[in-house]
Amino acid sequence: MTSISVVICAFTDRRWDDVHAAVESVRRQRHAPHEIILSVDHNPELFARLTEALPDVRVVENAETRGLSGGKNTGVSYASGDVVAFLDDDAVASPQWLSAFALAYEDAKVIGVGGRTISLWPGSPSSAELFHELGAEATLVEEGAAGAAELERLSQDQGGDPHRRPGPAKAFTVRTGRRPRWFPEEFEWTVGGTYRGMVPGPVRNVLGGNASFRRDAFAVAGGFSSDIGRTHAISRPLGCEETEFCIRLGQRMPETVQLFDGRAVIWHRVPAERTRFAYFRERCYAEGLSKALVAQSVGAQDGLSNERAHAFKTLPKGAFRGLGDTVRGDVGGFGRASAITVGLGYTATGYLVGRRATRRSAPKGA
Repeated sequence: MTSISVVICAFTDRRWDDVHAAVESVRRQRHAPHEIILSVDHNPELFARLTEALPDVRVVENAETRGLSGGKNTGVSYASGDVVAFLDDDAVASPQWLSAFALAYEDAKVIGVGGRTISLWPGSPSSAELFHELGAEATLVEEGAAGAAELERLSQDQGGDPHRRPGPAKAFTVRTGRRPRWFPEEFEWTVGGTYRGMVPGPVRNVLGGNASFRRDAFAVAGGFSSDIGRTHAISRPLGCEETEFCIRLGQRMPETVQLFDGRAVIWHRVPAERTRFAYFRERCYAEGLSKALVAQSVGAQDGLSNERAHAFKTLPKGAFRGLGDTVRGDVGGFGRASAITVGLGYTATGYLVGRRATRRSAPKGA
């Protein structure tokens, strides 16, 4: 039986209720976690409060550079399970989350698995309400068929785009709030969610808020890079630390496979400030900057392979879909088509600016 250590990174007491909901959702997994590790990012007061409030959880202090990469690396250093899974501190996991991961790792070639992240937009339940709803559904799932057969039933539709074939999400009735009408599903990565265009199966990289890796992978590929990952000490919403890690892992272990498995479902909260168009533009620009750092680290061919396909295939389809929705009377369709165009432009601009900066900073002759 695959043992799974779960790492949750926390940094602020403003997410106190969310952190407790995240921990409780892991406690109630059908596949019991080997351990829960809560990594606190350079916040001694929060560390003390969480240590006292969660005696059954291993609460540790980030021993590396401030930020998400350092917090994850610290969590990994304490983990002793066969697999290390990561859950955001403002997310809750469905009851079969770890079961789906464990089932995927029955294939010895699989080195990493990411799951489906459903966004909780403003208007969704509070953490306490959400877990109450989820708890009721968990009982229903528990009373059904067990193990692989149950997961197979829940994932019978997962052979395509999860935005069109929701798969295991059908097993739950969680209210997910209201997405802004102008917000395109193709850009849901800007708020940490599974975006339109992701298809279950082998992938170049998984999304960091709902991810897992064999613990041995870190001994081969090293940890997450603090030069790329986001930190709450910087206002600009940088990211891509998991992308760079996954590509580096694939380069060093080319015989292995990383998967996107739509059966491993979590719900991730989207703060109101992240639903504003200004944040959308800034996040796209920051993603471009981050992708320039990724390309510098692992090479442009691997670093931009998915992005090229998304930009030249998925996004044009999304823009035309938005315009078609407008013709059919959905006024939000034009907003979505426009947002796709603006988002792509800001991301490309950020990449060009970042690429120029990385070239300037590179040692001569490199």
